[in-house]
Amino acid sequence: MAGARADEVDGFAIAVVREDGKWILTALDSNSLGELRETENLLRGLRSAGAVFGLLDVDDEFFIVVRPSPSGTKLFISDATAAIDYDIAADVLEVLNVDIPDIDPDELADVEPWEEGDLAILSDLGLPDSVMSVIVGDTDLYADEQIGMIAARLGFADELSNTLERLGH
Repeated sequence: MAGARADEVDGFAIAVVREDGKWILTALDSNSLGELRETENLLRGLRSAGAVFGLLDVDDEFFIVVRPSPSGTKLFISDATAAIDYDIAADVLEVLNVDIPDIDPDELADVEPWEEGDLAILSDLGLPDSVMSVIVGDTDLYADEQIGMIAARLGFADELSNTLERLGH
């Protein structure tokens, strides 16, 4: 699957907005699964006085948190080794100034995944880096299950479930 593009992957991209004490979730275009810049632009277009971030589940293999801010976009990826097979993961590492892991694709199944980026990306909303680390560290979970745990911890599990149901996930 080397260099997988958005039209070749399954998953979902959700914009999460915290406005007036309520969580508002919106599905993003499926191109967001392959285009980091497009995702950033879509999220920046959701002007809000509250928090805005994106949750991307790419092929249920890994997830990405994209959080635009005036000082630049913060990023978190649950599995840096995904950059070997997925363009968007490689883009995240490039922005983070992290080299794509030098692992033979045939040996990828034998390598423990590791995260890159800001573990505290959602800490101001109630998800401390220590909890994010536990969620990401549970490699028996699929990416959508890890995102579900993030949603439950932050208090928007019902909204996430409803949004995913509308998307057919």
